[in-house]
Amino acid sequence: MKDEAQARVQAAGWSRRRWLVTAAGGAAAVAGLAAMPEVRLFAQQLQDFIEGPPVPDIEPERLSEHVWMIYAKDGFPTPENQGMMANVVFVVTGAGVVVLDSGGSLQIGEMAIRMIRKVTPQPVVAIFISHYHGDHWLGNHAFVNAYGPDLPIYSLAHNIEQIRGAEGNLWRSLMERWTNQATMGTKVVAPNRVVEHGQTFRFGQVTLRMHHYGTAHTPSDLCVEVLPDRVTYVGDVAMNNRIANMDDGSYVGTFKYYEALQQAAGDQLWVPGHGRPSRTLLRDYGEFMAGIYEPALKAVEDGQGVEVARANVLKDPRVARHARTMQGFDSNIGKYVSLAYLEAEKIAF
Repeated sequence: MKDEAQARVQAAGWSRRRWLVTAAGGAAAVAGLAAMPEVRLFAQQLQDFIEGPPVPDIEPERLSEHVWMIYAKDGFPTPENQGMMANVVFVVTGAGVVVLDSGGSLQIGEMAIRMIRKVTPQPVVAIFISHYHGDHWLGNHAFVNAYGPDLPIYSLAHNIEQIRGAEGNLWRSLMERWTNQATMGTKVVAPNRVVEHGQTFRFGQVTLRMHHYGTAHTPSDLCVEVLPDRVTYVGDVAMNNRIANMDDGSYVGTFKYYEALQQAAGDQLWVPGHGRPSRTLLRDYGEFMAGIYEPALKAVEDGQGVEVARANVLKDPRVARHARTMQGFDSNIGKYVSLAYLEAEKIAF
């Protein structure tokens, strides 16, 4: 079926670009045709083989003896970066390569595999997914293509439920829209193994320890500690030079998470899903988040509205020093002050 559909398109003289332009320009006609079963089937067949362009190579950076990172310089998806907005981290062990978050598309995952192969000929033997936002796991598709459908992909149970449910297709569609279809061809491949807090996995000379301390960025953020390297991948629990999406999260939960993680792991190189690693990442980002939450809480306690809270947040030095340089600050700060205010109201009353 797939070959037959492709032959039809090629016979019509349609390139991928022409297909996308035609589809965009003829939206009304397509909407009418979509009611026909044979057209729906044809569209599904097209979706199976039309893929966005390859993602340019990004040379991996070595963070420690065993840990490498493919760095995403942009914090948000665009047509120009083709959705490359989240770091892909991998651990080279005597038993093979372990990936910590696979990226935001089939194409990003394929690029990551090319980069891993530049570092080591060893196969990828496992993936760990930090949470259910698609910029961190849609690359799973590339890895199962390369290493087989039985490749172990681990995450917390709630993340697996979300990806298998509405979040999976939602994130696939969002990434296509935000990148002007550059991620087309990506399929939803959910994790297939459940992990729990405190669980450890041994890969050759490397041990990975799982951490989860409640709601922070999401209700199910998985952090992975790499022993003996003293490196911990924190996903989106903390970020560098990017304002986090807190729609599913909690400010208070984030502060509690940092305290528990720091106490359990001790001094670490903290590696975020967005931005550069550092040993002070939890402290630095925690101060920024407190600069949002604490003025919002005070406004609630003083009986003042959210606009007062926003003005006080913008004046807070913990926030103000990031205003000119942090990616997504101007477009998101108002929303996340409102979320902090709503959370403060629940706690105060």
